[in-house]
Amino acid sequence: MSTPARRAWTADLMGTTASIHVVGAASASRAVTDAAASTLTMLRELEATFSPFRADSDISRLRRGELSLADADPQVTEVADACRRLEAATGGRFSANAGGVFDPTGYVKGWATDRAAGRHLAPLLDQTGVIAVGVNVGGDLRVWTAPGADWSWGIGIADPVRTGEVLATVDLRNGAVATSGTAERGAHLIDPRTGAPVSGPVGATAVADDLTTADAWATALAVAADEEQGWLWDAPLRSAMSVTASGIRRWIAGVAVQTAAAA
Repeated sequence: MSTPARRAWTADLMGTTASIHVVGAASASRAVTDAAASTLTMLRELEATFSPFRADSDISRLRRGELSLADADPQVTEVADACRRLEAATGGRFSANAGGVFDPTGYVKGWATDRAAGRHLAPLLDQTGVIAVGVNVGGDLRVWTAPGADWSWGIGIADPVRTGEVLATVDLRNGAVATSGTAERGAHLIDPRTGAPVSGPVGATAVADDLTTADAWATALAVAADEEQGWLWDAPLRSAMSVTASGIRRWIAGVAVQTAAAA
């Protein structure tokens, strides 16, 4: 069987690299090209509103006291409300207000990706010849596959303890995979409950229906990698895994995840 045609577009967004992928014979069509461009444009627009690294963003203006939440883009209130709900649901392991400063970065990347790709990219599956579409933002992925298509996305997960090695693989047709930890960016995680940085190499991966959920819960799980994981049983995840600084691996409802050795 021949390999389906596949096209990709990349852009620097949200402090990382975003890539859009379309699989199928129609991947070179004008409609596909336009959808990819529109997805990236919408991601840039959302970045302009939410980036704490841009002086003119709503988030930066809120921090400086130049803008009230009531006068900000309505999407900022939507995100702030969602972050409050997540903080409660994760027992404070996820927070957009650590240190008393509003920073929804850990939520916005997944949320913006879902919003932009859901509006512009996912509808391409209605076109004849499009088998699958997906978007990757900094290693976190949201993918869709056409019903009946013989295709799945193979996603590798970096080992935070053994640099350069693949810890596991995920085969996914529809849904999202997000990984949080120290494998790529080093010791940048802060436990919102204590304000202390997470020490040592840790990592967490979450598989969910959407990237908004997967990304935020992966962050919470990475912060709590050394904890017993009973708090996760009611989480809206298909599966999850974590690796502690000492290399202990924990798996939760891991039917969609295989260890690299078994893959």
